[in-house]
Amino acid sequence: MARKVFIAATGQDCGKTTTSLSLLHLASKKYRRVGFIKPIGPKPSPYNDFWVDKDAALVAKVFDLEDDIQFMSPIVLQPGDTRDVLDGVVSRDLLEKQLVEACRELEKRCDFLIIEGAGHSGVGSVLGLSNAKVARLLNAPVLVVSGGGIGHVIDDVSMNLALYKMEGAEVRIIMPNKLIAEKRARTLEYMTKAFADREFIVHGGFNYSPILAGPTLQHIAKLFNLPLRASDEQAMHIIKNIQLAAASTEKVVEILENSTLLMVNSSRNELLVMLATLYHIPEYHEKLAGVLISGVSSVAKLTQQVLDDSDLPFMRTEQLTSMVFETVTQDVSKITADDHEKINLIKELAEKDLDFDLIDGTLG
Repeated sequence: MARKVFIAATGQDCGKTTTSLSLLHLASKKYRRVGFIKPIGPKPSPYNDFWVDKDAALVAKVFDLEDDIQFMSPIVLQPGDTRDVLDGVVSRDLLEKQLVEACRELEKRCDFLIIEGAGHSGVGSVLGLSNAKVARLLNAPVLVVSGGGIGHVIDDVSMNLALYKMEGAEVRIIMPNKLIAEKRARTLEYMTKAFADREFIVHGGFNYSPILAGPTLQHIAKLFNLPLRASDEQAMHIIKNIQLAAASTEKVVEILENSTLLMVNSSRNELLVMLATLYHIPEYHEKLAGVLISGVSSVAKLTQQVLDDSDLPFMRTEQLTSMVFETVTQDVSKITADDHEKINLIKELAEKDLDFDLIDGTLG
């Protein structure tokens, strides 16, 4: 019988997938066969001739689990599926059977199995399969990933715990994640105090990392469905800062930070020419991850020629600069199988920050 854990969260973007990747990496050092399943997949992605959830596809590629992919994403939600369930066109009992059978098959194949939920404890309730209920159905102890604060995080955890208790699922670990490094010890201290009378433990996750949080140029290009003029290496460069070129040319250049995606209005020809020229200088090569040119005005012909002849990575959209800036700053970058720098960093941080023997023992 496989050792298993249900990775839950108090909400979106807490770091469930990062936690899953971390634990799979650590488990692979202790167990011969590791596995992963996303019982309910809200992010469909084509995979060969069928659909899987994006997280299942990611894990399959990173950990060479593609032979198990047919079981790793038993329910993949497409537009209209929830209405079909509510209308009785799709049976809830059938969905429940699909995910239980897939999990049982992976348990036969694996020594350690990660079961990753989607969002907070109640996500999936529309299908009759909330995260809390799925954890109970699969008889998996729960690890809840939360944010990295104190007050509101304790409130969020408490609210989510109520549904797990109601469904009869056992929460064993709370993992505050994306912690502020200088506040890490204090945050974990107060989280432990807040839940001192509970039977689960509090175990710190990762500190907030701009690299893990930052998107790549390729991600931004896909976000806007734009062609990207960049080499493969440049496309996978991680953006650590996002700046809006609103000041004078000289001031914009002066305040550039490391690995910046600079958003430039298409009318700023003098600035675009300056950036294309500066990119050849090592100092600015490090500062400029790339340029996103936005706005309805046409880029001057000579400026475009300078850009095309330079090595500066750039992409072009006719959307308003203000709208582009808002979209990018609100976007949360998700890890893909091509994000080798991020994945390698996750593995390194897992070995340094997570006590897998403690986590594994607590699950047992």
